[in-house]
Amino acid sequence: MSPPVIPDDELHVTYILASGPGGQNVNKVATAAQLRFDVRNSPSLPPRTKHRLVAVAGSRMTGDGVIVLTARRFRSQTRNREDAINRLHEMIGEASTVQAHRVPTRPSRSQRRRRLDNKQHCSRIKQGRSGRFTD
Repeated sequence: MSPPVIPDDELHVTYILASGPGGQNVNKVATAAQLRFDVRNSPSLPPRTKHRLVAVAGSRMTGDGVIVLTARRFRSQTRNREDAINRLHEMIGEASTVQAHRVPTRPSRSQRRRRLDNKQHCSRIKQGRSGRFTD
């Protein structure tokens, strides 16, 4: 199942001042992109994906159900915006995959017997190293 497509009108991008490389330009131009996506009110996501997205987002989600991602890796607004959108799509893709159901299994009787026999064998070898002889 492919992850759902999020339309651009559900994404709210604002630009803020970024720290890091850029020289004097970093103090004048807002290049860091801050992306906000309202998960709870999004009609694009199915309910199961919304529920799992809460766990995947972790501390990046506010109490109101809004995911806030800040991208400041690059020196241009457009690349930071694309970076934030890509990270959101990765999170949604991770949340939309269904976990495989684990079926608990038990070792067979012969496997248990082999394991116990091996333990007894190793125990006898170690007892033989002690220097005393058992009759």
